[in-house]
Amino acid sequence: MNIRKLSVKRTSVFIATGAVIALAACQSIETTNKNARVHQFSDAIKYNQVGYYPNASKIKIVPSLKKMSVKVIDNKGKTVLESVSSEPEYWPYSGESVVKLDLTAVKSVGTYTIEIDDSAQTITFEVNNNPYTDMHKEGLRAYYINRAGIELLPKHAGDFARPMGHPDTEVFIHESASSEARPTNSVLSSPKGWYDAGDYNKYIVNSGISTYTLLLAYDHFKELYKNKSLNIPESNNNIPDILDEIAWNVEWMSTMQDPNDGGVYHKLTTLNFSPIMMPYEGKEPRYVVQKTTSAALNFSAVMAYASRIYNDVTPDIAKSYLVQAIEAYTWAIENPNIYYQQPDDVKTGEYGDNDVTDEFAWASAELFIATSESQFLDNFDKFSSTPQTPSWAQSSALPYISLLTNAKTMLSESQYSQYKIRLLNLANDIVNQHKSSAYAVAMSSDDFVWGSNGVAMNKALVLWQAYGLDPQNDYKIAAEELVNYVLGANPTGYSYVTGFGKFPPKHPHHRQSEADSIDEPVPGFLIGGPHSGQQDSCDYPSNLPAQSFLDHWCSYSTNEVTINWNAPFVYSLAQMHDLHKK
Repeated sequence: MNIRKLSVKRTSVFIATGAVIALAACQSIETTNKNARVHQFSDAIKYNQVGYYPNASKIKIVPSLKKMSVKVIDNKGKTVLESVSSEPEYWPYSGESVVKLDLTAVKSVGTYTIEIDDSAQTITFEVNNNPYTDMHKEGLRAYYINRAGIELLPKHAGDFARPMGHPDTEVFIHESASSEARPTNSVLSSPKGWYDAGDYNKYIVNSGISTYTLLLAYDHFKELYKNKSLNIPESNNNIPDILDEIAWNVEWMSTMQDPNDGGVYHKLTTLNFSPIMMPYEGKEPRYVVQKTTSAALNFSAVMAYASRIYNDVTPDIAKSYLVQAIEAYTWAIENPNIYYQQPDDVKTGEYGDNDVTDEFAWASAELFIATSESQFLDNFDKFSSTPQTPSWAQSSALPYISLLTNAKTMLSESQYSQYKIRLLNLANDIVNQHKSSAYAVAMSSDDFVWGSNGVAMNKALVLWQAYGLDPQNDYKIAAEELVNYVLGANPTGYSYVTGFGKFPPKHPHHRQSEADSIDEPVPGFLIGGPHSGQQDSCDYPSNLPAQSFLDHWCSYSTNEVTINWNAPFVYSLAQMHDLHKK
């Protein structure tokens, strides 16, 4: 197995056209081939396998060529709802004709059975006041399990305890990052941080959006996180655990700046991807590689935001973060187009981005909020563009989110109104996608890329911001259905979160989960999700974009985990808790 090939980093891969697949037998079939699990759910009901809040949207999907009648029966045998499905619609991304069963009217807490057309086709689903409490906690604890530079003790990590891996106290300057003050092979210390994904490297650009989104979750839901214990080493230190966890990565990011000029190294990495092994088994030299404009701007934006959030708990450190943010921004202004170029001897993830206008806008907005200096808002207006769904390479929506939620009193009425309209226009486009989808999910052809589930959750992130600005039910429903989609209401029938749902991934492309002796993977990770790129040359059950998924270590293009996909998923769970709390 060519491990390096199996771990080439995520890129934008668009769907290929595919033929309509035939509807198969009316049953769910699970086949096992070594470590692979392929579900063929052609006529099974697709639903959120983890559960629903009483007042949340509850649209189920059933492949069918005709309308269907449905009964919902409680655990005492009483029929609580009788309804009829929507008309059949064809979804080209899965090659299915499907109907929608809208069971949102079922609001009482309990376990329910769905019967369709008086057939043997049934499922049970849960309505619960707190359906996502454990999943939310594990989604955050996945970051703890993915920490570099720390021993995971049994009292915190349970079965996933392990010795320290990658202390990174002796990291070499790669030739691409060499300077007069720090020549090639000189040594620096850059400990802590989160492993980026299924690999053991650390990347500033992907850390940027991941850390920002988690800071946003804390910022928007402080009461939820005030006493939410994650059972991490820092628990009980009078600082919210989520801030302790985020700090582990922010403290690493702070070491990636060259104090001599303010530039920021793009990544900390081995020269090649590691084989299947545990973190503590990795002994290869690690390097910081090339300073880039995108790294400096991601760094600047996150450090500026962190300086505000941590001012209440570690004010001296927070002040230093703001100084670093300004220095990185200054370097980027002076070096506006230094893009990442992969050195010949480095084979790990690139995260290359040759358009950093959106990052300039983002960093400008964060520095304006942190300093109140008008020059930064002027620069935001200079660099800003029409917001798009966030991703590691596309941060244009993030400054709008920050300004609208944290700087209303700092903006003129016309500025606030203009920014709000721009963000709501993006949210309205997403709602229209939801309404036009046979699967009731706001996923278009361009969304089935590497990390399509991350796209889904970042669309939900945008919708939640819109709902906060203008609480229209359409925003809420579209966001909740995106959550339902990743938890099982999708063509593959998988819940895409490890450890949760009836059919979760068992074999994600995650080195710790693959290399340890534990049958189950680390829980709480949202895996990348289906798309038809199939860069890993695994044996997929379908070429259709919404069906092209494989639960196997081989499938790094559909079954890997990353810190940036988990972050908006965690945000959505926090938002739904806040929205539906009793």
